[in-house]
Amino acid sequence: MNRPSCLLASALTAGMLLSTAACSRGDSVDSGRTDVPASPAAKDSPTALTEAQAMAALITNTDLGSEWTETQGTATWHDTLLKSKVDTEAFVTDKQNAVDCQKLLDGLYAEDLLGDPKGGQAVTGFDDSDNDGQMHYLVAGYTQSDVDAKLSWLKTLPDKCDQFTAVDNKGGKQTVQVISMSLPNVGDARQGLQITMNGELDGDPSTLTLDFAAVRVGDSALSFSNGGLNGADDASTQQAAQAGATRLKDVLAGKTPPPTQG
Repeated sequence: MNRPSCLLASALTAGMLLSTAACSRGDSVDSGRTDVPASPAAKDSPTALTEAQAMAALITNTDLGSEWTETQGTATWHDTLLKSKVDTEAFVTDKQNAVDCQKLLDGLYAEDLLGDPKGGQAVTGFDDSDNDGQMHYLVAGYTQSDVDAKLSWLKTLPDKCDQFTAVDNKGGKQTVQVISMSLPNVGDARQGLQITMNGELDGDPSTLTLDFAAVRVGDSALSFSNGGLNGADDASTQQAAQAGATRLKDVLAGKTPPPTQG
């Protein structure tokens, strides 16, 4: 063995002996090192959104246009049509789809399609004088993983609930259709749906059309429904998603949201 190789071998052997001796004494070889436990993944940590921040992130009627005003109360169709039960007999081949469609209707009625908030939350509502529509709007703190799971589930509903029958609380049958709806490229993740319910209200033919939109920004999210018996104004849905995501992003960054449009 040449001299450099001998020196390397000797050094390695000496190091191994010192390490073995230290272990046998219960001592640490690197006694000056302090190990810091790894922190949990940020996306699974509770959100820091406060109630005050959620309030500041709410849009106002001036974000939507002159036809929108603060709501005067929930429309009658909300309780009459949305509080419906899926006709499970129509789901002969896949009962799970019936469960998912019922969760959609229940979530629209209760306004909790993204699940229970984990942090601050704030709600508001508006009336559209042009078509007697309503918008119910929510900003809340969640966790990223929870919201992403809900958005992924919502994305499956146009296939699972393409068309089905629901029975309202007065026994009237509604033909429900669910399609996907595009939203502006805002926030970190988003999903839009349009739900149409054709049937009767108080004995007269009726068609309820609702846009539903959800946008995640960090660990927080905005969600809202928009529509009524005379249709849903798509432009207002797009405006609400755009303005709401901008305001929520600014609030989470510690900035003052931009002034609303006049």
